[in-house]
Amino acid sequence: MITTTQLKEKIIEGLSLEDMTPDEIEDNEALFGDEGLGLDSVDAIELTLVLEKEFGVKVTNMNAAESIFATPTSLCEYINEQQTANA
Repeated sequence: MITTTQLKEKIIEGLSLEDMTPDEIEDNEALFGDEGLGLDSVDAIELTLVLEKEFGVKVTNMNAAESIFATPTSLCEYINEQQTANA
């Protein structure tokens, strides 16, 4: 099981957000859009690659992607669910 802190570390590393620390990203902060972290569609692609490389998880249901990628907490829950299901 990964924690939101571990996930945020990988997000920072994978998206080259060197000026940020995991503590600066709230667990329920929006990842995309004007509110929250403010990631964009290019970041979404990079984040998808981080999930596959670091956690062995793919997002196959594009209809659910918006809710999966909503916050660090929702993304962490998805990763843990997928890793448990594939174990």
